Amino acid sequence: MPQAEGLKPYAVTAAGSRGREHREEFPRRYDPFALDRQRVLHAAAFRRLEYKTQVFVTGEHDHYRSRMTHTLEVASIARRLCVALQVNAAAGELIALTHDLGHAPFGHAGEQALAELTRDHGGFEHNAQSLRVVEYLEHPYPAFRGLNLSYEVRESLAKHCTIFDRPGAHPLADGTQAPLEGQIANLADRVAYDCHDLEDAAGAGLVEEADLNAVGLWKEAAAPVRAAHRSLPLGAVRRPVLDRLESMLLDDIVAESRRRIAAARVRRVDDVRSAGRELIAFSAAMENRVRELEAFLLERVYRHPRLIRMDSKARRFIARLFEAYVAEPRLLPPRFVRRIDEQGVHRVVCDYIAGMTDRFCQDEYKRLFEPFERV
Repeated sequence: MPQAEGLKPYAVTAAGSRGREHREEFPRRYDPFALDRQRVLHAAAFRRLEYKTQVFVTGEHDHYRSRMTHTLEVASIARRLCVALQVNAAAGELIALTHDLGHAPFGHAGEQALAELTRDHGGFEHNAQSLRVVEYLEHPYPAFRGLNLSYEVRESLAKHCTIFDRPGAHPLADGTQAPLEGQIANLADRVAYDCHDLEDAAGAGLVEEADLNAVGLWKEAAAPVRAAHRSLPLGAVRRPVLDRLESMLLDDIVAESRRRIAAARVRRVDDVRSAGRELIAFSAAMENRVRELEAFLLERVYRHPRLIRMDSKARRFIARLFEAYVAEPRLLPPRFVRRIDEQGVHRVVCDYIAGMTDRFCQDEYKRLFEPFERV
């Protein structure tokens, strides 16, 4: 298949893909990334994202982001950046759709709990778990385990890196950079949660407009909106403000990334891998402004007593479930029990809990620990 029209020569392409781990026969002309997208969207792990926490526990309110809606927003931002930078939008969107498949229930509180519980048994990190999901835990095809996704998707998952996420110990995390489409998914993740966590925090009443105006990026984005709509409440203007804020961030990423790509003189995908630093980035000035916004989110939202209480409860749920399954593995479904001799009880229990939705985790906790109902 020839280089896709309009793409830069350093974009990933169907013709240039390193292929799949397991051999499969396909029509001569097919788009591997379109096939991968179909497989991800059909995966059980993808469907479960609908009931996994982003920041606020799912079920608390219909309008707060779930891990699913976060993923869709990341994919949308990734596609916009790919189009602007003339790289493969289908691949960038696909990597974004895949990046959180391994996330535990109850957001980062669940991840931290599993990391502590498995510290002496291989640990837990949701990016590494996302790769485990697509390479092993999902197994809808009888010829092989996993989804057998394209190399570039798996590589980008192994190298996924944000301020909250670090690459795992997978062989594909070899110290080189991810393709630009993978790097775009990384930064799209950050843009998405920085913007939507502000909106959810405002909607939850954790922050007021006066609080937000102390953040430089918000204040700049809000100024023209407020000039046109002075008397409207925050709820009526926060979306156009956030649209402007997101556009400011994306414009900066595109300009800085073009500058870095030109300076690195990349001509092909392998030049991106060997560039020695990320080529998709904020400018230094914008990075400082984004860090101010993220410090605000950390202090006023993520450390809010309401969220601390939810996180503490979530960690207790997961710790008690983990200990119960390790003590009595026959509580697990039979297909998990069969893997214990090969992989160890701690890893199998971790896989099982990491795959749970918030709702299933809470229901399982009740089944195991609440008193019997009277007949």
